[in-house]
Amino acid sequence: MNFLQFSFYLFSAILVVAASLVVTVRNPVKAALYLVLAFFSAACIWLTLEAEFLAIVLVLVYVGAVMVLFLFVVMMLDIDVARLRKGIHAISAGWFGDCGCDGC
Repeated sequence: MNFLQFSFYLFSAILVVAASLVVTVRNPVKAALYLVLAFFSAACIWLTLEAEFLAIVLVLVYVGAVMVLFLFVVMMLDIDVARLRKGIHAISAGWFGDCGCDGC
């Protein structure tokens, strides 16, 4: 196994782990950062396949524009997850309470 094969498998493993973390993590900022890591590892895979132009375009378009915009919007929204969860529990408790009282 030469260096290019080793680096291809290494970046592929990083890509699979980062992509699975994008889907499973609950914090949207962390998910966006894992998505940036996935994009960078995909660009490194393109580099190992000697497709430099595609790697540069991937980094410039996706990481440089889309992810920066996504992180900016998430930071500007200032989502309070604890308050959202408390509100959802109160709404669901009220809804189930109303359903229980209507049957009496």
